[in-house]
Amino acid sequence: MTTNPSLSIITLMTLLMCLTPTLIKSEEGIDVLLPISLNLTVLTDPFSISAASQDFGNITSENPGAVLCPSSPAEVARLLRFANGDFSYDGESTTSSSPGFKVAARGQGHSLRGQASAPGGIVVNMTCLAKTAKPAAVVVSADGTYADVAAGAMWVEVLEAALKRGVSPVSFTDYLYLSVGGTLSNAGIGGNVFRHGPQISNVHELDVITGKGDMVTCSPKLHPELFYGVLGGLGQFGIITRARIALDHAPTRVKWLRILYSDFSAFTKDQERLISMGNDLRVDFLEGQLMMSNGIVDTSFFPLSDQTRVTSLVNDHRIIYVLEIAKYYDSTTLPIIDQVIDRLTRNLGFPSGFMFVQDVPYFDFLNRVRNEEDKLRSIGLWEVPHPWLNMFVPRSRILDFHEGVIKGLLLNQTSTSGVTLFYPTNRNKWNNLMSAMIPNEDVFYVIGFLQSAGGSNNWEDLQNLNDRIINFCDNSGINIKEYLMHYTRKEDWIKHFGPKWNDFLRRKMMFDPEKLLSPGQDIFN
Repeated sequence: MTTNPSLSIITLMTLLMCLTPTLIKSEEGIDVLLPISLNLTVLTDPFSISAASQDFGNITSENPGAVLCPSSPAEVARLLRFANGDFSYDGESTTSSSPGFKVAARGQGHSLRGQASAPGGIVVNMTCLAKTAKPAAVVVSADGTYADVAAGAMWVEVLEAALKRGVSPVSFTDYLYLSVGGTLSNAGIGGNVFRHGPQISNVHELDVITGKGDMVTCSPKLHPELFYGVLGGLGQFGIITRARIALDHAPTRVKWLRILYSDFSAFTKDQERLISMGNDLRVDFLEGQLMMSNGIVDTSFFPLSDQTRVTSLVNDHRIIYVLEIAKYYDSTTLPIIDQVIDRLTRNLGFPSGFMFVQDVPYFDFLNRVRNEEDKLRSIGLWEVPHPWLNMFVPRSRILDFHEGVIKGLLLNQTSTSGVTLFYPTNRNKWNNLMSAMIPNEDVFYVIGFLQSAGGSNNWEDLQNLNDRIINFCDNSGINIKEYLMHYTRKEDWIKHFGPKWNDFLRRKMMFDPEKLLSPGQDIFN
């Protein structure tokens, strides 16, 4: 048997680091020594530090002092107790002042502005917990009604494990290669949210390590203050280590439709009617996109014989609105699925001949963005800056938003890149006890300007466009709520949380009084 010498050296170096007190420099420039007796797997090598300093946004870079690769939640708890000044790890309970370093949990690093960073502190690599979870990272219950999931596991792993049992989660983000803990700390939104709510509305129970280092199991009835605070809480109150996710029967196939509109009013009217349907006829998935003549018109979904016709439609109208819906089915509903699709679409107000249908496996539909990722990676346009802007817009102002932002700003750009999402959802599918913020209207729109800086697109110019969009909304009195936001001023956070700010602040003092967690969000720094 042969061995890899370089691999052996790396393994030896890792072991030596784990057996040596680790010196880190806190954000305040104070040297902190992590004792050997803490028994933590802490990495300070350049590769680990560099990997933890970058995120999907590719705009900021914040080096942590070290990276924790825990083999159990207990390691995370010991680290946080030490960070709070509790030195009882060696058997003798002693306390001192907090060492001062910050701690951030990181899953797949899909934040946009360093929200999962901990400058000079410690980043907890949650994928390590998923790899060592016992008996597995995803465990489906015997009756198939829920799955216990390590927070560092990805949603695609949850889906794959559930499908083996004929079940599935009911709420998904468009991209499945995100960590469970990461999306639950924000909300987790996609085309199912109008029907089932965001992912935070489909959680039965959590295991959380608070900022004080307490390991707590919580649910709507057990420690509800922590449970509701953590869901959508931007990592401010604790680190999720396990989530119990609701499951339901899994379909096997999907009728996937894209319908083109040239009239914005008809487009929004049909979207809102479809999300209001309350019986089995309703669609299972609904989103919308914009196709603009000053952007890249992606016609790959459409039959080759229709692609020129679609491109001409976009060029003629300058902007086309794409209604994207899906209806799930299996062998029991196969005989009537075409009749259901006909009933769903016969009264929609789109131009004749511009409805296109694909029939795909359920997994392939949910995993559709992976193909787009592979395409972008192949041409070097995935690992580029992503100055994305995501927001929720009240339905009552959507016409003003469309006129001022879409037609007034976006369509008048020399060129646009990426995807613009545009679809409505229902407020009654969100639980107001949770930390996540949404507009105070029964129906609001999810808007995502998912632009990427590649080629001639400079990320600063795209960010400038984002700022102009926000300024237009502010000046027009459109009370948007940003999603995946990154504010740097306290007054902006207070405005964002509005009536929830006092509860948010109270929970921070209750569960993380030293303000150690998630410093990259810039809420309490």
